[in-house]
Amino acid sequence: MKLAENIRFYRKQLGLTQKELGALLRGGKSLISNYENQYSTPDIYTICMLAEIFDVSLDELVEYEKDDPDP
Repeated sequence: MKLAENIRFYRKQLGLTQKELGALLRGGKSLISNYENQYSTPDIYTICMLAEIFDVSLDELVEYEKDDPDP
């Protein structure tokens, strides 16, 4: 999933540790680890907060791609 990869990418671009990013989201290191390893997915409010922290659009952060082509 692109979201997990992008969270890791943008976090590293800002030079933040998982713990530091977790603190910005009022969570912990395990919260970010779970997102980056696809054990859980952030809710829409958290995705919006991440986009704001990373200074990217929601589209850039999520990069949604439909798996199945249109019939």
